[in-house]
Amino acid sequence: MKVFFDTLGCPKNFTDSDIAMGLLEKRGHRIVHSPEDADAIVVNTCGFIGDAKKESIDEIFSMAQYRESGKKLIVTGCLVQRYAQELFEEMPEVDGFLGVNNYNDLPDLLEENAEDGRFLKCDPCMLVPMEDSARRIPDQPHTAYLKVSEGCNNVCAYCIIPKIRGKYRSRPEDEIVAEAERLAESGCRELVLIAQDVTCYGIDLYGKLMLAHLLRRLCKIEKIRWIRLMYCYEDRITDELIQTMAEEEKICHYIDIPLQHISDLVLRSMNRRSTSESIRHTLGKLRAAIPDIHIRTTLIVGFPGETEDDYEELCEFVEEQKFERLGVFAYSREEGTAAAEMENQIPDEVKQERLDGIMMQQLSISLEKNRSKLGSVQEVLIDDIEEDGACLGRTRYDAPEIDNAVVFVPSQEHEPGDITTVEITEAYDYDLEGREVRK
Repeated sequence: MKVFFDTLGCPKNFTDSDIAMGLLEKRGHRIVHSPEDADAIVVNTCGFIGDAKKESIDEIFSMAQYRESGKKLIVTGCLVQRYAQELFEEMPEVDGFLGVNNYNDLPDLLEENAEDGRFLKCDPCMLVPMEDSARRIPDQPHTAYLKVSEGCNNVCAYCIIPKIRGKYRSRPEDEIVAEAERLAESGCRELVLIAQDVTCYGIDLYGKLMLAHLLRRLCKIEKIRWIRLMYCYEDRITDELIQTMAEEEKICHYIDIPLQHISDLVLRSMNRRSTSESIRHTLGKLRAAIPDIHIRTTLIVGFPGETEDDYEELCEFVEEQKFERLGVFAYSREEGTAAAEMENQIPDEVKQERLDGIMMQQLSISLEKNRSKLGSVQEVLIDDIEEDGACLGRTRYDAPEIDNAVVFVPSQEHEPGDITTVEITEAYDYDLEGREVRK
């Protein structure tokens, strides 16, 4: 059977799809790159916030048109895990629904034919580990996401993920290293470590935080050149982790820390463990130990009860810290979360005003940071070659798909995955231009 995957949402979803595709290929099925060529279409959905849910539903209906030519339509992912029964009853145009804990069942379910041609399988917890060894290697594998755990033990008031993905479950260290070695042999040069909370890695399996130990093992894989950390919680960024980042050359001087806010009142309402004092302390330690570190954070504005004073404090914090990379979300009221029941919900127009205000503030900060790189020579990983021959890549300080790009005219032939050196000649709000130089 020929199968097309349409994946939405975060990198964790894309990793799930890679494993599901690998499981299908092990059974003799073929993965194709367009729905027109497929016998079955799998839509892997996101169900985190309102906009993501709408996008997922729109995409399901978009793919439903192909059922007229006899193709099967399967819907998987977080949206299914969150609304399984409702979706099954209200979307008869879908042949089957599969939760986030049931990808191992996909080959059997695709091959079986129920009497009415439909199925729903959505287990509440991970009963059988996913076969990570089956993960399909992408066509251009120079950058790969490496998921170190599943689920989350944090109970942030605004977040539905623990109810969707379950409790935190670390993968065994040997299994992670083995997957990284397979990726390296297949052409991977950059590993991006992901989880709901990467910094919590190992606490459930080994009784202590083990991210630093895991990183040192990954750094020993010869063909891996860059290792990047995403989704790190401030209160678990230990001195050992900071020292490891400073000492290991392969670990990019980049870290993603979703801080969400700086007001102690809002942080307490969000049920975050961090405080304004602990946040500043951790950021200070990172910058002192790794002077060129680029810190990415995400913030939430318009959380229930957020006052103008809270918002002004957040704006002052952004100006004070001058984050190299920053994203802002307007609070989304999600049923099933503690925050959805809180009083003093903020009007949508106020949320948008606050979001726009911080993004305009960050625009000038980002331009300032980029201009500081003018004349410098940066190591650049090439992601793509444009039709006109220009190369599109990233520095060590930029994560794939979400951060700045570097565009340059090469002085030699390249292919995606090559790492070269580029002198920065132009700086814009979020991107850089340069010319290739040889060391």
